[in-house]
Formats: sequence, C-alpha cells, structure tokens
Amino acid sequence: MNIEKLEEILKKYNQPKFRLEQVKKAIFQEGVANFSEISTLSKDLRETLGKEMSVLYFEAQKVLVAKDGQSRKALLQLADGNLMETVLISPKPGIWSACISCQVGCAIGCKFCATGKLGLKRNLTAEEITDQVLFWTQQLKSAGEKLSTIVYMGMGEPFLNWAAVSESLRILIDEKIFNFSARSISVSTSGIPEGIEKLAEEFPQVNLALSLHFGDDAKRSGHMSINQKNNLDALRVALQKYFAKTTRKVFLEYVMLAGVNDSDADADKLIQFVKSIGKLQLLHVNLIRYNATDSQFKSSSRERTSAFRDYLEKNRIEVTIRKSLGEEIQGACGQLAAH
Repeated sequence: MNIEKLEEILKKYNQPKFRLEQVKKAIFQEGVANFSEISTLSKDLRETLGKEMSVLYFEAQKVLVAKDGQSRKALLQLADGNLMETVLISPKPGIWSACISCQVGCAIGCKFCATGKLGLKRNLTAEEITDQVLFWTQQLKSAGEKLSTIVYMGMGEPFLNWAAVSESLRILIDEKIFNFSARSISVSTSGIPEGIEKLAEEFPQVNLALSLHFGDDAKRSGHMSINQKNNLDALRVALQKYFAKTTRKVFLEYVMLAGVNDSDADADKLIQFVKSIGKLQLLHVNLIRYNATDSQFKSSSRERTSAFRDYLEKNRIEVTIRKSLGEEIQGACGQLAAH
C-alpha cells in the first residue's frame, strides 16, 4: 500500500493527523484486508478510501495449498499485467515464513533455477515487495495466525534492485508500519559483493544468505554466470568485510545436484572455501536437496546428502540438511516460474 498516497487522500478530505496512524495500524499490523473493515473510521471515510485507492498493488490469480498445509503459493498479477509468485511456509507448528520476490523474473540465469529461465521482466517497487507481506498477513489473520519471519528468497536478485529492496526493508522494520524485527528478516543473494557490503552497512541486523552451491570457480561459473564477474575470491573478501561490521551468522546455501556437486572432492572444495573466510562460528551451510524443475538436473539421494553432511561435520563445518517445503505446489527453492 502506498502510504504517501494514503496521506494525501486523508489531507484532501481534511482528516486529522491521527487518522493516518489508525489506518496504518489496522492495515500493516492487524492485517485488515479492506478499508471497510476499519471500525475506527467513519462509514463515509471507509467508502471514500475504498474508492480512491486499493490496499494491495496486485490481485491474487490463484493460491495453491499443499496437502500437509505447511506451504502455500500465490500467483499475483500486477497492475501492468506482469505475474509474480510468493510463497508461505510453516517449518514448525505456529511458525510462518513469507518467501517474497523482488523482481519479475531474474537476470542471473542459474541453470538449475526455473525463475532464471524467465529472464528479467522488471524490478518490483518497494510497495509491491511489502504488499506480499501484507497479503500473507491477511491470509494468516483468518486462521488466527501471525507471520514470524520474512525471507527475500523468491523471484529475483535483491542486490540488483537494491533501491526498492532497501526501502522495503525500512518499511518492514519501521515501528509505525509493519514493526518487524530486523533479525526476523533474511536477504538471499546469488553473489553480489557490493550488495553484501551495503547490507552490512545499512542493515547490520538483517540476516544474509548466500546461494553458493559450488566451492570452486570452474563449476560455479559453468552453472551460475554471476560467478564469471564475482568469483569466489570476491565473495570471500565481501564476507570478510561483512564480518568486520556485523556479527550476524551467514547462511551458505548449497543445492545438492546428483553427480554435479555432491562428491567428496566437491565437499573438500567447499570446506576449503568456508575455512578460507575465517569466522567459522558465524558460517552455517544449509544443504538443500534439489527440487525438480524443467532441467537435466536431479537431486542427490538422501544417502549421498547425509554422507556429504557428515563429511562436512567431521571437518568442523556447521551444517544442516534444510527441510524442503512447497515442492508439491511448485513453490520450493528454485521452482518459482509465475504460472
């Protein structure tokens, strides 16, 4: 929702200043979906606001819910007709995390990611980003639940749309708007060194996740074109600079691709890279079994994934096999394709 437009409308109709705070509280913190539901406003004002503007910048075309109820995916149509997706997952009972997008499509083009095949359509605005959080807040309200965490892990590369992403972060942590804790928000990148440094400088309490996936430059460049510009040496330096400004733990995401990056030799490369950064206590590797997309890749077996984890642990690397949610509805990591 555009707060500036709301403020202009309230001024236009000579409303007292406290009206703005009433509306913001109802929409952003209480999850009210329509102006007509804000009981603290007069009926005439509710009708006026409903005619003058919309709460959300998009319309939900469909919402898919997994059979186990632990994940939901929404296909959203923006005002210009573009489509994007956003996901809600519940890794534990009572814990809900919104996986939000920052771009329509993605320019990075990682070979194992469905979003990358779309190419980049356009950047999202700060309002289009935060409205995804509003959308899920509204969805959860009907069930008496609340949003726990927010992850920028949907469609797009956050650091290639930093102006809007940084503004959306400010909106989310603003005490008078969403009032989320910065520590409950994570930003994921495919590897943009200057973006990592900006995050540490501007939002030192927001969590960082790096989609690493490979511990050597040759393989990473072959599957992730971003590495040709920003290689592992550049990422190492960026992470060292990051730790010079914040002590937040960094999560290194590693998708397990059968016969591609899951051998003991691949594990050795990963171990070498992680240890070269230093600050082992602040680095955590998340192993992710590959979620099927329209590609030649297959997921490593559960046995190979477990063996890979055990090998990392023996070498003093903090590691977890991340529970994957949403594959049934094509809403898991790397599956978002806006259809």
